[in-house]
Amino acid sequence: MKLSFNLFYIIYIFFIPLFSQAQTKHHKTSAFKSYKGLIMTGYQGWFNTPQDGAGRGWVHYSRQGKFEQGFSSVDMWPDVSEYEVIYRTPFLKQDGNNAYVFSSYDSSSVKLHFKWMREYDIDGAFVQRFVTNLKGEKSLNQKNTVLKNALHAAKNNDRAISVMYDFSGMQDSDAEFVIEDWKFLVDSMKITNRGPQQSYLYHNQKPLVALWGVGFNDKRKYSLKVVNKIVDFLQNDPQYGNCSILIGVPTFWREQKGDAVKDTLFTKICKKADIIHPWFVGRFDEQGYPRFQQLIKKDLEWCRINKIDYVPVVFPGFSWHNMHPSSKSNHISRNRGSFYWKQLMGAIDAGANMIYVAMFDEIDEATAIFKIDQDPPVGKSVFVNFEEGLPSDYYLFLTKEASAILKKKKEKPKELPIKQALMH
Repeated sequence: MKLSFNLFYIIYIFFIPLFSQAQTKHHKTSAFKSYKGLIMTGYQGWFNTPQDGAGRGWVHYSRQGKFEQGFSSVDMWPDVSEYEVIYRTPFLKQDGNNAYVFSSYDSSSVKLHFKWMREYDIDGAFVQRFVTNLKGEKSLNQKNTVLKNALHAAKNNDRAISVMYDFSGMQDSDAEFVIEDWKFLVDSMKITNRGPQQSYLYHNQKPLVALWGVGFNDKRKYSLKVVNKIVDFLQNDPQYGNCSILIGVPTFWREQKGDAVKDTLFTKICKKADIIHPWFVGRFDEQGYPRFQQLIKKDLEWCRINKIDYVPVVFPGFSWHNMHPSSKSNHISRNRGSFYWKQLMGAIDAGANMIYVAMFDEIDEATAIFKIDQDPPVGKSVFVNFEEGLPSDYYLFLTKEASAILKKKKEKPKELPIKQALMH
């Protein structure tokens, strides 16, 4: 009888976990097996026009429901010279002609963006998936369409892709939307089950899911208990779990001060993560950056001790004058790429082996690194003028240079590679 019990126990300990793992719906591997060594970028994919077929109007272009002189939520104007499909706007250029924009809903726009990622050695993108957008028919259709197009474009351009759930605006009751949405992506979109050469980004031998907005102290309407529930599902569910987790946290997450909550559950969630991802956008300018580089070094040390990976955020600059005209803190200068380059090199010098660029396409807050119009519209709405004498792809070029340095394919230059950008 004792022998039978021991045999049963051995079977339970060794074979049941294997059986459970065999039931996971994810493919066991990917063409992108780790975030380490990669420069990834955030991809909003949230721009719409009234004629693009999404039925949403000027989403993320308009302010107070209008996209016309004096009413704009974007601070930079996209360079649309390479887009297959563009849309006329009421804004006028210096020569009196109408200015045009793109729509993220068009597959051709997403295709072009991932083509640029390939050309400039950006390894891939975290496609933003706001939880609040999962509850509306039109907004959900927008997110699903952009993600489908991004999956296709990523595969065709040999780029990595991952989903980033943004909890901004979420409530406790929305946890089920996240859980059911991930099931939908796995079952219907086959997001993690497209064979061994699929584009979905893996980390620690598991598909990587990013959860952004954990531990902020700005009175959000969702609790850490709900976040913990989502993390447990993604890590432990026998069919849809077995995922790696990237946690998007406040700048001062480690010390739990400033923009971060002070809570033992927050610490517990951080220690469950595979990757810690603090948010730095808007927290400093070029003059204040050195202090934050030291913060990164201390963050990396904490993560090393706790056997967790770490990815710092870099951003090229910031402006939201058109979105928030009354805001006093509405501009962080790009300084002709110097600010961005210092962060890229600073992250590598601090010991980071992966980087997150915020953002690829966010012209709302002027953090976009993609091609920007050097001749934006004129009039009541003032757009950030691209730096005189620099090519429209300058920030893509700088990212490409940093990617080669991170991958140890090129030595770190002694100065900002502005001359090379003008020559390329």
